[in-house]
Amino acid sequence: MLSELASEAKIKKTKKQTPKQQIRGSSLLLVGRFVSRGVNFLVQVLIVRYLTQADYGAFAYALSLVTFSQTIATFGLDRAVTRFIPIYHEQEEYDKLFGTLFMVVGSILSLGIAIVLFVQGFQGLLAREFISDQQALGLLMVLIVLAPVQAIDNLLLGLFSVFASPKVIFFRKNILGPALKLLVVLALILFHGDASFLAVGYLVAGIVGVTAYIAMLVPLMRKMGLFGHFDRRRVVVPWKEILAFTVPLLTSDLVYIVMNTVDAVMLEHFQGTIDVAALRAVQPTAKMNQIVLASFGILFTPLAARMFARNDRQGINNLYWQNAIWIAVISFPVFALTFSLAKPITVFLYGERYAGSAIILALLSFAYYFNAALGQNGLTLKVFGKVRYIVAINVFAAVANFVANLLLIPRYGALGAAMGTCGSLVLHNILKQAGLRFGTGINLFEWQYLRVYLIIAASALSLFLIQWLTGASVYVSIGLAALASLVVFRLNRRLLRVGETFPELLKLPLMDKILGD
Repeated sequence: MLSELASEAKIKKTKKQTPKQQIRGSSLLLVGRFVSRGVNFLVQVLIVRYLTQADYGAFAYALSLVTFSQTIATFGLDRAVTRFIPIYHEQEEYDKLFGTLFMVVGSILSLGIAIVLFVQGFQGLLAREFISDQQALGLLMVLIVLAPVQAIDNLLLGLFSVFASPKVIFFRKNILGPALKLLVVLALILFHGDASFLAVGYLVAGIVGVTAYIAMLVPLMRKMGLFGHFDRRRVVVPWKEILAFTVPLLTSDLVYIVMNTVDAVMLEHFQGTIDVAALRAVQPTAKMNQIVLASFGILFTPLAARMFARNDRQGINNLYWQNAIWIAVISFPVFALTFSLAKPITVFLYGERYAGSAIILALLSFAYYFNAALGQNGLTLKVFGKVRYIVAINVFAAVANFVANLLLIPRYGALGAAMGTCGSLVLHNILKQAGLRFGTGINLFEWQYLRVYLIIAASALSLFLIQWLTGASVYVSIGLAALASLVVFRLNRRLLRVGETFPELLKLPLMDKILGD
């Protein structure tokens, strides 16, 4: 009886504190993510402006194939880290915890090395049958080594999120990594390098980043006392449990590959590297709409997994929707700039030669923001183990996107790729949201938060109409976007519970008037 009461008290405490703690921890990562994306954004602009469209198209095409290879190398096993290791840690099953870790690391390294050897060994076949642009092929031979490097990097990020080390993630992911890329690009410009110079620099930066992660992980695990529970003779590899969860979810990677790699491959085949450049130049800008979603997701999955292990369904629902409205509101400034003000922003950042990419930016921004604003639906379905449903909607979305690209790219080029990707992302997210009804305990929609989304929609539409009717300069438009963002935040401050989540902010001058109730 006492144990049941203690367990119930623990759950109640989690319901009260977890959303606030998760949002606070995620906010640190979010600040870092904005720093990271800001630097990466600068890197993107410098590269696009420095390289010719053909050179940038070849580089972007090679990176797309590296992304595909990285996904294969990972084989979905990185998900085992953020789902199973928190559960085993919570239940003190250290034999399975270390077994999971050994299985994932060994598998990713083996697959990654095999991919590198395959691409290097069959480059002649690739040149004859698949890659017509010789410059893109040459860049791929260098960049392919990044596939296993980035796969291990993602795995290490998952481990730090499980062991609740936001500060380490903040430094490695948001400071060190972007700084290394910026140094590479500055060296590219200073020494008048070419795309090959850039490829080698990216590879070196990736290796340095992984080395830093490993150097920080070992002391963290030692500090937590995990090595004291390690016994080589008792290690159990729960391979059936892991593969039953991760292999079907490879369809999530299939969706990612189709939407982020196949379009580039089709564009290069049907139109050429110039169209690849037109799409890839603005796509990272559009993806900035998912900065908050990704930052909050790092700590969301382990916490939700621990709550799932305690069968705290209502707590997860509270965590989910508090996350969703924070993500929607904080992401709005980026959405306002990249969707409502797509034309002036595109020309301002990339020059007149990319003016035609403005509509591509608007389409992609709408899709990425739509995906972000409804919260962590995909991660939640995975935490609850809704594997069959995830597989079904992933396959459907991937096929829909492939067919759409096949129909639209030959006729409309980069615009067709953006249209196909936008429609597929929106459809996929609607299906994920609908999946919350299947026994997760998460409400399909929290009507108490309807005003949040109505205010956001009205603000975005108003900015778009002002820009369309007046043709205001980019500086005036940015000022209006900042004002609209402040209004969105101010009108939703009570639902966000800013004072409760960040009470220290209310002590700052004027902040109590801006953020307080």
